[in-house]
Parts: sequence; structure tokens; C-alpha cells
Amino acid sequence: MTTVDTPRGRKSGRRITFYVALAVFAQESTWNFYDAQVPPLLREHVGSAAVIGLLMGMDNVLGLFIQPWIGNRSDNTRTRWGRRIPYLAVGMPIAAVLFATIPLASSLPALIALMFAYALVANSFKPLGEALLPDFIRPERRSRANAAVKIASSLTIIVSALISTFLVDSHPKLAFSVPSVLMLVSAAVLVWRVRDSTSRAYREAVAEDREPAREDTPKPRMRDILRDIAGDTDRTRLLVILAILLFGAAWAASRSLITNYGIEALGLSRGGAGGLTLPSGVAFLLAAYPLALLSERIGRVRVMAMGATVFVVSLTIGTLLHTPTATIVALCVAAIGAAGFVINGAVVLWNLAPSSRVLGTYTALYTVGWATGGFLGPAVVGGMVDVTGWRLMPIDAALLAVFALGAVVRIELLRRRSSSEAGVAL
Repeated sequence: MTTVDTPRGRKSGRRITFYVALAVFAQESTWNFYDAQVPPLLREHVGSAAVIGLLMGMDNVLGLFIQPWIGNRSDNTRTRWGRRIPYLAVGMPIAAVLFATIPLASSLPALIALMFAYALVANSFKPLGEALLPDFIRPERRSRANAAVKIASSLTIIVSALISTFLVDSHPKLAFSVPSVLMLVSAAVLVWRVRDSTSRAYREAVAEDREPAREDTPKPRMRDILRDIAGDTDRTRLLVILAILLFGAAWAASRSLITNYGIEALGLSRGGAGGLTLPSGVAFLLAAYPLALLSERIGRVRVMAMGATVFVVSLTIGTLLHTPTATIVALCVAAIGAAGFVINGAVVLWNLAPSSRVLGTYTALYTVGWATGGFLGPAVVGGMVDVTGWRLMPIDAALLAVFALGAVVRIELLRRRSSSEAGVAL
């Protein structure tokens, strides 16, 4: 898989994109079902919503530390299978088994132990499936490949809802086995069909290792990579991570708080308010791939800026019009804008990586930035709602996106001024 510019290379690119999408689909299926159905299990043992929320946030805290570490460790791994597949081959089956046993816990300590074990193992390979994409796909084609992966990830929300609808009430323990089986099948397919030792990035990393100037130097460490990003006078990479965190916060807040907004501000029933986001999910899926093609034509940073702008304007107009129909339309348009940002955030960060030796670490920095935003966003916007009221909640979420837009605009200005980024596919 040396290129994606020839017909054979494009076919190989589509093939690896499918396998990466399959891996991400399997992983996110378990995570989405975990978020939907583990809280009711905790509710059987714990009466405090705050304690339940704290326990449910445990996986995010673990991810902040584990994901960058495993991304960096995989970057420095050299085997005949490659540097990502060995961890996926071991981690995915173990996580699948642990996930299936969660509903079998008969006490709170046992449930917490299984939750911790699953979160520990699942976080240990979470960024590695996505890291396969920049390993195989050339920079100029990564947006369309990442769009396919994001579509697969978004579909898991529907899968989780379907499992909850048809299995949870009648077979609550069996329901957890469905995502587990999906993960086992995905792991088997990956191990059978993919060897990332054949990827362009892996071969480049091995070639760099063998350069005389690098033979006696240590492999890139996490703290050295972070120091390089923080100390870079250009600030582009730091701004990209900041923009990802801020937009992730805005997106998470706009999704997680919309049901309460519908109830409190629009006067809808719980069911009606919960359905406000369904059309926007479809809009995201339909817009992702065309926006990826547009990104490759006019530039990824430009599409990210356009997407953030559309997100802000649509939520603002929807708030001002203040009707259920206007809210649904605004959420749909905002989702299209979000798609333009989301499919390109990781790609821009990958393309700014100084070497193929650190792509796994950069993938982990993206996932941590996005997850941190997802963790902080609802809390920050919730605090703003306490001050401004539910009536202005979408505008409160849009305000976070304004800061993300500012970071993206700054990135574009830096890119135009700097000649050092010449040839980088941004």
C-alpha cells in the first residue's frame, strides 16, 4: 500500500479504510451501549445521580493517561505484524469478554471492578484502530477515509438504540453480548486481513530508525513529543488540539443538553425532546463524505472554519426563532457544519506530525482532546445555563464553538505566513 494515486493504490486505500471503519464501529458499539445501559445497572445499587455520573466518568479519566501512553508505545513497537495490530489482536478480545460480563455482576464492588477492567483494556487500544488510517493512507486522501470512519462511528448510536429497544427489556444480559460479538468478529477480521508492517508509515518509521543519525538516539517519548508541541514557536499543532477540544465541548453540550432544552424551553414531552437530534444525525451522515471531497479540493482548515461558522450561526438562529421546527432545522444545519470540522480535525493533526514514527501518539492526542471537550462541554454549558436559563442553551454551546473558530482562523493565518508548511496537505 505504497500509494493511493494509482488504481491499485486506491483499491488498497478503500480496503484498509473498510477495515479501520469496521474496527472503530466495533469499538464504538461497545462504548455507546456502555454509556446507555451501564447507568441503569449502577442505579440498582446507587441512589445518587452524582455518584453514578462520577463512576461513568471513570473511563474518560483513564483515557487521558492511557491513550497517549499506548499511542506512543505502539509508535515504538516493531514486529512482523506491525505496530498496531499486536495490541488490537490482544486487547479487543479481552475487552469483548469483559464487556459481556458487566451485567453478570451481582454486587456494586463487582460491577465497579468490571467497569474499571473494561475501561482500562478498551482505552489501551482505542486510538490504535484509527491510527491505522494515517499509517496506510497518504495525507492528500485522508479526509475521505476519515469521513468513512466517522460515518461508521456515528452508525453505532443507531445500533446501540436498536439493541436497547429490542433486547434490553427481555434479555438484558444477552444484550451486552451483541456488541461483544461485533468486537470479536472485528478483531478476527483485522488479524486475518491486516498487517500494518506493510504500511507506508511503518516502512518509513523503520527506515528512519536505521538512519545513522538516529541509531544511537532513544525512540520518541511521550514527554518529548509534548515538549516539542508546546515549545514550537509556530503554535499550529497546539492550536489544532485546542480547537478540537473546544469544538468537542460545543458539540457534546449541544447534543447532551438538547433533551432538557426541549423540555424546559420548548415545552416538549420527554420523548418529543429526545427526538430532536434524530434528523441531525442523518444530516451528519449524509454530509460527511461530500465535505471530505470538498476539503481535499479547497483545504481542510478552510472547511473546518466554514463548518464552525455554520455551527455557530445555525444554533444562534435556531435559538432566536425558538420553535421545535426551527430547532430541528438548526440542529440539522449545525450537524452539517460539525461534519466539516470533525472529519478534518484528526487529519490536520496527522498531517502536521513531523514523522511517521509518531502517528499513533498524534492520534491519541486527538482522541484525548476530543474526549476532554466532551467531558467539559456539558458541564461548562450547564453552568452557563444556570446563569442565562434554558432559553439560551444553544447560544451558550455556540459560544464555545466561537472560541474553536478563533483557533482555526489563527491556524489559517499562521499557515499563510509560514513557508515551513509548504507541501503539507492542510
